[in-house]
Amino acid sequence: MGKITGFLDYIRKDDPQRPPLERVGDWNEFHLPLSDDVRAQQGGRCMNCGVPFCQAGMLYEGTTFGCPLHNLIPEWNDMIWSGNRGHALSRLLKTNNFPEFTGRVCPAPCEHACICGQYDSAVAIRDNELCIIEDAFSSGGVKRLRPPQWSGKKIAVVGSGPAGLAAADQLNHRGHSVTVIEREAHPGGLLTYGIPNMKLPKTVVRRRIDLMTDEGVSFVTGVDAAQFKTAKRLMEEYDAVILCCGAERPRPLGFDAKGVTGVFYGTEYLKFAVERQVFDMEIPAASFARGKDVIVIGTGDTAADCVATALRQSCHSVTQLVRRRREDYLDADGNLPADYAHEEASAVFGLDPRRFGVQVQSLAAGEDGALTGVVTTEGDALPCQLLIGATGFSGCAENVCKAFGVKKGRIVQTEAGHFCTNVEKVFAAGDMRRGASLVAWAIAEGRAAAAEVDRFLIGYTNLVASI
Repeated sequence: MGKITGFLDYIRKDDPQRPPLERVGDWNEFHLPLSDDVRAQQGGRCMNCGVPFCQAGMLYEGTTFGCPLHNLIPEWNDMIWSGNRGHALSRLLKTNNFPEFTGRVCPAPCEHACICGQYDSAVAIRDNELCIIEDAFSSGGVKRLRPPQWSGKKIAVVGSGPAGLAAADQLNHRGHSVTVIEREAHPGGLLTYGIPNMKLPKTVVRRRIDLMTDEGVSFVTGVDAAQFKTAKRLMEEYDAVILCCGAERPRPLGFDAKGVTGVFYGTEYLKFAVERQVFDMEIPAASFARGKDVIVIGTGDTAADCVATALRQSCHSVTQLVRRRREDYLDADGNLPADYAHEEASAVFGLDPRRFGVQVQSLAAGEDGALTGVVTTEGDALPCQLLIGATGFSGCAENVCKAFGVKKGRIVQTEAGHFCTNVEKVFAAGDMRRGASLVAWAIAEGRAAAAEVDRFLIGYTNLVASI
């Protein structure tokens, strides 16, 4: 423990943010780094607890408690305090393949489990993690790692989200030949198409994809494994197949939107936004928020990202409808926490965009079918030309499962505590097997599936499974 009294000597300092009115004018990342001396103090605040619950990674009453990856948090916090960023990086990469992703988008269950946070402010674990990996990339500390020899085994990973990338990274470093199959035009899955650029810059995703490619992983895009002929070919040509296609089936919106244009699911809207903003692709005009009254249904990260994206697309107004009461979201001090998007909407329009305890009851549309407004459960009519449903997910899609003959209910069915499906040499991991969850859980699933596949192929494994 580098600073025995660090948690008493220093207060928590989060990474600073650009002002809301400034950042809504572009798509650039809005977090800024701390100076090295202040970052060292943040590492020094770690108490080095006898039982570090921050790395427990368990579920308690349906909530993730501690890091699902079991990151060695006290160890690399100590290294930050002592100024040994190289050792901090080595400890971080032992458990997390992609800290540059989790350091940006993870809701930090590790901090909710921090003992220091029970009596004061939790250690800034997520910001410390991001500092370690970004410092390593900028200083050349992240180097290409190719296996000393190849096993001769070929593995196809279907889906290039966090679970698929983690499985591919682990198996490639083990010496197997890995090909990642992606339906979209660019790899990254949720990381590319489901998270806006200001939260996770696509240059960061591309940087990791390029590194994995340099290390030996092959990426094939624009190929849909849901086609029976494609699935058959993968089964014939590869020694194992891992399905990591996510939980992409959205929950029903609860009202009739048939024949109405201007209604989108949250991930659908975010995907269109990324395609237009990052890849300069043409998107449906109805999905672009400029000059429109936008209503977002739901709460959570996806809903907040939709609000923030609509602001950057210069919407006329934005309202977020939340099903539960306002009182359900108050913190211990009676305050209503605000996400980055709520801060931005308040700065632009002068008020919090959220309305609590209300939902959409019905839609109004013109003769051409274009959405013009909504009627709420409170009976009032709101102007709306773009309605976005960010109401969560009901499970994985059926098409890929049918193509491979894999059994599924809401999610893919695997053996208890394992990742193998009912089809020989076909495995599943990530949200497709677990249900919609955190990026950290997806990486943990990918790592664990990789260990099981490695054992299946060569009879044993030295890969560490996080779960």
